[in-house]
Amino acid sequence: MLTAAALIAIVDYLLAAGLPTWPLFARHNTSSVLQRVALAAATVAVLTHATILLSLHSGTLDLHFFAALSLVACVVSALTLVVNIWRPVAALGGIVFPLSALLLAVDTFAAPPTAPQPLEWQIKLHVTVALLAFSVLSIAAVLAILLAIQERALRHRQFGPWLRSLPPLTLTETLLFRLIGAGFLLLTLTLLTGILFVDNLFGQHLVHKTVLSIIAWLVFGALLFGRWRYGWRGRSAVNLTLVGMGVLLLAFFGTKAVLELILHRMP
Repeated sequence: MLTAAALIAIVDYLLAAGLPTWPLFARHNTSSVLQRVALAAATVAVLTHATILLSLHSGTLDLHFFAALSLVACVVSALTLVVNIWRPVAALGGIVFPLSALLLAVDTFAAPPTAPQPLEWQIKLHVTVALLAFSVLSIAAVLAILLAIQERALRHRQFGPWLRSLPPLTLTETLLFRLIGAGFLLLTLTLLTGILFVDNLFGQHLVHKTVLSIIAWLVFGALLFGRWRYGWRGRSAVNLTLVGMGVLLLAFFGTKAVLELILHRMP
């Protein structure tokens, strides 16, 4: 049953990624129809993915490495779906949805079985806020990459048909900073709930995660301040976004990968 559901979700993720780009290679314009079909496929994929996570991990938060990756993929895909409903960016789904399909496949078919650890509600709240922060900033990082590609293409006058899958440059940049602002707020709440609810925040298994999360918070805070005070944009915004996301990726999954996959310990 779970195998069939996973295959359905994977196929729908790939459809949601591929359908909006079809008009770029077709002579007739069917973009609006395919966009609606893609959104429907993405909705089915996200709902099916969430159902699989609830079934695989007993309806609780499983923070083991592959389960956590699949959970993050599901949340990022759901937020990408919301973004595309509000401000269609077909290329965003073209990157996020295939990655979600891959991570779902690994968690369902390749990852070893794991048993979720019981968590108190305070820790669940902390983890949920952290998950949302990471997911929002992940989408911002993908948008930053698309913004860099878009700027480079415009600078070199490479007006390929794929540019039609992106909104105007100013709108992409505005959306980027709105996501960074929301992610920074959620990351702030993550650190606050960690201070309030997590015992021994600088303990043996948490010190690297805590320090790296604070560094990422400082990077994103500096970026938002530079945007407000000095009007930072373009390459500076892209580079700082990717640096902050890289540090946050190490905080969330770098230490977890070392502990679980190399040292075989549960953080």
